[in-house]
Amino acid sequence: MSKDSIGTLYVVATPIGNLEDISARATKILNAVDLIAAEDTRRTQGLLSTFNIKSKMIAYHDHNEIEQTPVLIDKLIRGSSIALVSDSGSPLLSDPGIVLVRAARASGISVVSVPGPSAVISALSIAGLPTDRFIFEGFLPRASGPKSDRLSRIANESRTIVLYESVHRLINTLEALKAHFEADRVVFICRELTKIHESVYEGTLGDLCERVGTEIPLKGEFVLLISGKEGVISAEDNELIRIFTLLVKEMTPKTAVSLTAKITGTSRNRVYSVTRLSPGYE
Repeated sequence: MSKDSIGTLYVVATPIGNLEDISARATKILNAVDLIAAEDTRRTQGLLSTFNIKSKMIAYHDHNEIEQTPVLIDKLIRGSSIALVSDSGSPLLSDPGIVLVRAARASGISVVSVPGPSAVISALSIAGLPTDRFIFEGFLPRASGPKSDRLSRIANESRTIVLYESVHRLINTLEALKAHFEADRVVFICRELTKIHESVYEGTLGDLCERVGTEIPLKGEFVLLISGKEGVISAEDNELIRIFTLLVKEMTPKTAVSLTAKITGTSRNRVYSVTRLSPGYE
């Protein structure tokens, strides 16, 4: 790519399992950049070899990002183009990259998304749980104390919850979930998404805890989806109701919905669905 001006940082999504999921644009960018900053150069080399991509690589991961970020920023300022990739999926989603992206933006460097595979979106798209609103918690803390604190904070969450978990901690995490969530909460365990042995297991939390290690093999990578708690009004929805209730005293419900949406940046449909049973919507 041209070095006549400041370079560009491309944040490139790569396959989470099936190499055929890489986009034509991703291969084009990876071929064209001056350097690829990879979380694991050995793993990324396999992908590059498959598509005959010859671009140079440099390791960029959690353990060296503080030292490597200034090096990469200097290269970008001097006109080099760089692609940031993780082991798989979209960088920054439970993967390194936030330090580099922030530094690039602070330096006036263009940061461009090259979207593609994501385990979060893949799991949500096949489970059938509500996807209009969800929260992504990534990997829970390893230590029991911080893990318990995190689960306590999200136990009453009304939105669908998405977690990542490793094979070695899956049972421990399910037991921790059982201690904080209702045993009849609907859960999906998605294993090895897009790979040959892709499997999706649906059941209650109590049921799946008993099936792990027998019917559900302890092999591969996992995404957990947990249904939101029913009958709970979130802090965001409470705020919508509060604003709507104040406004509807001075105007028609239709106008109050529109103004609430404008004030909060929420869609009119969302405001209506939350407030339609509120006092004043007669």
